[in-house]
Amino acid sequence: MAAPPQLQELENSLLYRRRHKHGDVAEARPSLVGGPPPGCAACGLCSQPLEPASPLVASMGQLFHPRCFVCAQCFQPFPDGLFYEFEGRRYCEHDFQMLFAPCCGECGEFIAGRVIRAAGRAWHPACFSCCRCHSTLAEAGFVRSDGRNLCHACGEEHRWQRSQRFRCHRCHGSIDEEPLVVGGDPHHAHHFNCSQCGKELSAGAARETPAAGLLCLPCHDKSAVPICAACRRPVEERIVNALGKQWHVEHFVCARCEKPFFGTRHYERRGLAYCETHYNQMFGDVCYHCNHVIGGDVVSALNKAWCISCFCCSTCSTRLTLKNRFVEFDMKPVCKRCYEKFPLEMKKRLKRLSRMAVSK
Repeated sequence: MAAPPQLQELENSLLYRRRHKHGDVAEARPSLVGGPPPGCAACGLCSQPLEPASPLVASMGQLFHPRCFVCAQCFQPFPDGLFYEFEGRRYCEHDFQMLFAPCCGECGEFIAGRVIRAAGRAWHPACFSCCRCHSTLAEAGFVRSDGRNLCHACGEEHRWQRSQRFRCHRCHGSIDEEPLVVGGDPHHAHHFNCSQCGKELSAGAARETPAAGLLCLPCHDKSAVPICAACRRPVEERIVNALGKQWHVEHFVCARCEKPFFGTRHYERRGLAYCETHYNQMFGDVCYHCNHVIGGDVVSALNKAWCISCFCCSTCSTRLTLKNRFVEFDMKPVCKRCYEKFPLEMKKRLKRLSRMAVSK
């Protein structure tokens, strides 16, 4: 490999030959801070001088040390010498794709080379094809239909098939927009009017009732047909009356987990319905004895809440109910049998404290 012209001039200079002869070329190197002397070739990355006999890398009109000719991201040598340049910096293929290359909307791979941008996405030219006939669309153009990319021929065919999908049962013409279904048959909406106010109907704002026929939404809401509080549509089958409103069975759900009750028990709180599990978690009483949320019935005694299984005598552990006679001792219930075993002085003190609490 021939040396570049600048290095040949350096080798032919009188000063270089004189110092090379005496073996002191190393002392003639320029300092790392000051950079290379005038007329000496420098590395395109570190700007340090290039030794005439050392290996060099030439790229795009610049010279580099082999250790300096690396990827600007991972600082590794380029595999097989292949690199990509972007904004004056060189990258290996992997880092260039990770940093700058778009992903194809069809195959999901990185795009290196020509990019087709259409429908808000990027594509390989070979991947940008018709969804029906799979012909490439990069040069021929395309149309969007139902969220798909189609060539012009397939687009026209799809449009014709869609127009033939609905035929008006009255005028037998094709229906391009949403049809109004009356009696199970599609119709143009402009063929019908509200049976109460006479307003011309539209497909999305008409309701068919057995008694009154076709009604617009305002007239339908004024009729006796209940409206679901969740979906605002009429309830024509099973109905749930709760929270002062009417609901479809499948729309009356827990406000937390959104699971339908389907006739099971629900709990109301601030105008919302909750299943038993989430009601207890959010608003349930905490047992004074076990410190857990009470999932079932609550025993309210001694100004505290208790689980049924936890409300028992604190001395003999006999289970108590509100029908049993018990005495409060140390803020806990004591059954009548254990109370009789207390010393007389303690029983007098407890009675005195009980009278004082009642008088207050």
